[in-house]
Amino acid sequence: MEVVNTYKRKRDTAVAPAGATAVAPTGVVAGSNDIDLSLLEAVEKSQSTVDVLDIRTLKKLVLSFERRLKENIEARLKYPNQPERFADSEIDLHDELQKLKILAGAPELYPDLVNLNAIPSILNLLSHENTDIAIDVVQLLQDLTDEDVLDDNDEPASILVDSLIENNVLELLVQNLQRLSETDPDEMAAVYTTLATIENLIEVKPAVAELVCERTKLLRWLLGKIKVREFDGNKQYASEILAILLQNSTANQKRLGQMNGVDVVLQAVAMYKSKDPKSADEEEMLENLFDCLCCLLMPLENKERFVKAEGVELMIIIMKQKKSAYGSAIRALDFAMTKYPPACERFVDVLGLKTAFAAFMGKIPNKKNKKERYQEELEERLVSLLASLFGGILRGSRRDRLLSKFVENECEKIDRLMELYMRYSDRVKSETRRMDQLELDDLEMDEEERYNRKLESGLYTLQLIAVMLGHLWCSEQAQMRARIDLLLKQQKLSRKDVKDILQEYHDNIGDLDGPEEKERAQGRIQKFILAL
Repeated sequence: MEVVNTYKRKRDTAVAPAGATAVAPTGVVAGSNDIDLSLLEAVEKSQSTVDVLDIRTLKKLVLSFERRLKENIEARLKYPNQPERFADSEIDLHDELQKLKILAGAPELYPDLVNLNAIPSILNLLSHENTDIAIDVVQLLQDLTDEDVLDDNDEPASILVDSLIENNVLELLVQNLQRLSETDPDEMAAVYTTLATIENLIEVKPAVAELVCERTKLLRWLLGKIKVREFDGNKQYASEILAILLQNSTANQKRLGQMNGVDVVLQAVAMYKSKDPKSADEEEMLENLFDCLCCLLMPLENKERFVKAEGVELMIIIMKQKKSAYGSAIRALDFAMTKYPPACERFVDVLGLKTAFAAFMGKIPNKKNKKERYQEELEERLVSLLASLFGGILRGSRRDRLLSKFVENECEKIDRLMELYMRYSDRVKSETRRMDQLELDDLEMDEEERYNRKLESGLYTLQLIAVMLGHLWCSEQAQMRARIDLLLKQQKLSRKDVKDILQEYHDNIGDLDGPEEKERAQGRIQKFILAL
């Protein structure tokens, strides 16, 4: 630590050592009021003049950097136990790294920087004994890979990032990250800069998201960071990076699940089960954590871990508390229960039906600060959640409890279901008319594009509602059937309208889960169509 302190002291006093008299530029009298301003401006201008940034300048910068690096290595080897003897060389090295930042203004020179073989020398400094030097390198890397710098420079950016990865930038960044102490303001800032650099690398080369988790202990570091109770900017950024790493990678989702990640993320969101975040940044962090949880709940084995860790119970508690995380808890339950009957069974067993149907009936806490679509998104999530319950609980007392909810209070849940059916049906019809008009205006669309546009306008939610109506009809309860028929008649519709929606759904079921599952799913829908 003495090495770092010596370096910091010398760097801070490099301009004017303590006790020394400041030396004025030639022709300027220090302390005099009669300063020749034009001469001073000329001196400043000459000192700030920068060479035109071209290959020649780049070579000069790299050569100067390599020279200072060599001097620092030699000084450290010669005087290993006398920090004051190599502190000057450290200041010089720091200055050279600062000068290299100018390259961010000319990303077209990145291939030349790589060809000059400067990347290994720069990256090796991430392991420098002096943490300040390593921090200088992190700042340089962030500047060179900044999103604004790399816009419209895809090829140079790719060449630079490829070279960085080949020279172990990921391993070195994470190793350095692990030695940074967030009690020191400079090192705390360097943590943020490191995460920003990793995000920049992923932006240029998406494969980095899996590479960094394969090769380093970044996932473990991120889990440790979100475990901390106190909120700060680095915890927020850690949650964001974790979400980025999980969002498109099944491998990372499984990897984090094996590291007890489901339990850690549940503990992190549990801090907000009965309180709201105190700031917009903290609220964003909570959303990031739920994004992480939903990504984690994609692989089947993580759904199992979620149920074992009492995740279902926690989400129901959060819903009951009606705090900021209310909607996010519904979203997590939807992910957990999709195509996973054990989560559906647990949900019924821990009395989740009462809480879910209260929300389904529109008893949703009003969030003034939420987007306009907040209520709508919750409705769609709840429809999906209830559809999962119907698909996951096919028989027994749990099924009876689910169906009985649609009979109570004079079938008010069926009334609500039909209200949503009409709203989403109108939207889909409106979008269909709009597409027909576009085609009249010579804008041709193939069937797949038409279908996707209809899904975006609400067809998927409409299909799930139709599936639930199919489940209710197949229960063969006379009261339910009579209510469905009455409500359809009131809207000048018939069962054929519901059958048409189910038929379109049937015809578009994909084979993502394999041909056997596709056949089973189509068989279930065909059963509803025949029953109706």
